[in-house]
Amino acid sequence: MNFDAVIGLITTHIDLVKAAVLGAVEGLTEFLPVSSTGHLLLMQRLLGWGQDSFSTSFAILIQLGAIMALLTVYFGRIWALAKGMFTQWEATRFVIGVLLAFMPAAVIGALAGSTIKAYLFDVRIVCIMLILGGFVLLAVDRMSLRARHFEATAFTLPMYLGIGFLQCLAMIPGVSRSGATIVGAMLFGADRRSAAEFSFWLAMPTMIGAFAYEAYKSRAELSADNVAAIAVGFVFAFIFGTIAVKTFLRYLQRHTFALFAWWRIFIGSVGIFAIYFW
Repeated sequence: MNFDAVIGLITTHIDLVKAAVLGAVEGLTEFLPVSSTGHLLLMQRLLGWGQDSFSTSFAILIQLGAIMALLTVYFGRIWALAKGMFTQWEATRFVIGVLLAFMPAAVIGALAGSTIKAYLFDVRIVCIMLILGGFVLLAVDRMSLRARHFEATAFTLPMYLGIGFLQCLAMIPGVSRSGATIVGAMLFGADRRSAAEFSFWLAMPTMIGAFAYEAYKSRAELSADNVAAIAVGFVFAFIFGTIAVKTFLRYLQRHTFALFAWWRIFIGSVGIFAIYFW
C-alpha cells in the first residue's frame, strides 16, 4: 500500500482515528492525577471533534475500556473479596467503605449531572482546573503529612465517606477523580501508595455507574457510526489503561507527584495560550 493510499484510508475513517487517539488518552490518564476528562475535552477541541452532545458523552462512554482494564488487572483481588464478603468482616467492611465513598458522587451526579455537563464542560474551566490542581499536588508533596493508614482495605468508615465527598470535586472537568481521591486520602492520613490504590477501588463503582447512566441518557444518539467510534475508543482505552494501572503504583513507590503536577500546569498553560492567543 503506497503513501497516498494510506492517507486516503485515514481520511476516510478519520472519526475512527480520532476515537483511537482519544481512547489512548483516556486509558493513559484515567488513573493518573491529571484529569482524563479534561485531557479528552482538550483533545476533542484540538481534533475539531467536540461540537455536539454525542462528543461530550463520548468522553464518559469510552471510560468503560479503562474500567475493564482495571477489572482485568484486579480480577484476582476482586474475586477474593467477593468470596469473603459474606464470611469475613474485614472484606464486608471494605465493601461497605467503597459503597460509602461512592454514594456522594452517585447522588450528586444523578441530581446535577445535566447541569454540570451544560455549564462546566468548558475548555477554559478545564485549563484553569488543570493549573490549580497542579499547584495543589505540589503543595501536598511539600506538606509534612504523617501517614497512619497503609492499607486501602483498612481505612476507617468515616474516612471512606470523607474521600467520597472529596471525589465529587472531580465533577468539575480538569480536577481529576483520581487526584481528588488520592489527595483526600492522604489528607485523612493514608500513605501515597494506599491512597492511590483506593482511588482504583473507588473508580470501579464510580466509573461503571457513570457509564451506565450516560449510556442510558445517550441511547438515542448511538447511531452505527457512533457505536463504531465508541468501540474503537473502548479498545484503545483498555490497552493503554492496562499499561497505566500496572505502572502507576510502582511509580509512586519511588517518586512524588511532581511529574504529574508540572504536566498539569504545562498542559493547562498551553491550553489557555491556545484559546486566547492562537
